[in-house]
Amino acid sequence: MKSYDVIVIGGGLQGSSCAYQLSKRGHKVAIIEQNDVASGTASHTDGYVGFSEKAPGIDALQGWHSVKLYHELQHELSYEIEFEPTGFMYVCETEREFAAASDYAKKIRDQGFDMTVIDPKEMCELEPNLAPDLVGGILNKSDGLANPYRVVFAFVNEAKRNGADVYTHTTVTDIKRNAKGEVEGVVTDRGDFLAPKVVNACGVWAPFIGKMVGLEIPIEPRKGMLLITEKAEPVTQSIEVLEFGYWLAKFFADFKRPVSELVEKHNVCLNIETTMSGNTVVGGCRLFKGYDIKSEYEIMQAIAERAIRFYPMLKDMHCIRSFGGVRPFCLDHLPIVSGVDEVPGFYIAAGHEGDGVALAPITGLLIAQIISGEETPFDASPLAWKRFEGVDLATLAEHP
Repeated sequence: MKSYDVIVIGGGLQGSSCAYQLSKRGHKVAIIEQNDVASGTASHTDGYVGFSEKAPGIDALQGWHSVKLYHELQHELSYEIEFEPTGFMYVCETEREFAAASDYAKKIRDQGFDMTVIDPKEMCELEPNLAPDLVGGILNKSDGLANPYRVVFAFVNEAKRNGADVYTHTTVTDIKRNAKGEVEGVVTDRGDFLAPKVVNACGVWAPFIGKMVGLEIPIEPRKGMLLITEKAEPVTQSIEVLEFGYWLAKFFADFKRPVSELVEKHNVCLNIETTMSGNTVVGGCRLFKGYDIKSEYEIMQAIAERAIRFYPMLKDMHCIRSFGGVRPFCLDHLPIVSGVDEVPGFYIAAGHEGDGVALAPITGLLIAQIISGEETPFDASPLAWKRFEGVDLATLAEHP
């Protein structure tokens, strides 16, 4: 029976980042993954890195710190992660959206971060393929893109160089605890592993691990879909572009946009990027459909319709494939990154919804610092499990 200082359950973005940061600090670490590394949500996402689609406050703060870490990691990691600080632009279709975007940009600037309001002329100079009738946008030059697969592989590779063990195709079936309720390790279909600390970094599957220690973790799967175009001339000019309706749909579900019934039905908002390979990735949607990840033709139609509205040239390009995935949506819109007082030795690093790529570096750092007794770069208490004490989760779950 093998013993470790920390066992990380989950070989995705958050789990691999936690394992890297922990092993870097000298902890003896094991990653246990039920399939293969990067096979879950990490393999069904785009590569946005930044703080611009976060709410002002702790949400944007953790995003800003993660972007800063990506700038360091691209030199620190021995495996290429294809990080590019491309910049990020929100585009607005209506004056009402532009007013909301301008207010959002002010709040971000008041927090000390870069966010510029731009007029239609400036916007089209940066993105000449945009539809010419948009009313304006906001721009942040520090955000960027990374390859999600490579980010996970890089963290795992570095963790293994630091002495970590990785167990793939291994399913955790229970958490071992002593008479005091303290964590002692995990039970798997390949035997038991001992450790006084266990990190639940299982994303949309985190609630299943939570139940093993009596916790009801308020995370639900939220479906997204992406389309991939053929290789062609760049659609976007090395900038990640989203319609501001994406941010509004994320935080204000009742905000109405001038969209078709098909687009509204599937909660589709444009996000688009041309990758280093020459393909363009187009999304997306936010739907509660359980764990279903199959591509749906109606959603593909809605995404294509919305994409062509903002980038008319796409109507003449071929879509070569599509894929769906599920995001770990935490019911209060913030990830859970902390220990659990009522289960000593149990930690959670999950609930990042569509921000898993963006927030993986800061999540791993926070968990490693918390476990190691180090000072964190900011007050991370708003991300703690403790915030759900006394909260009626059934009421919280009554989302639209």
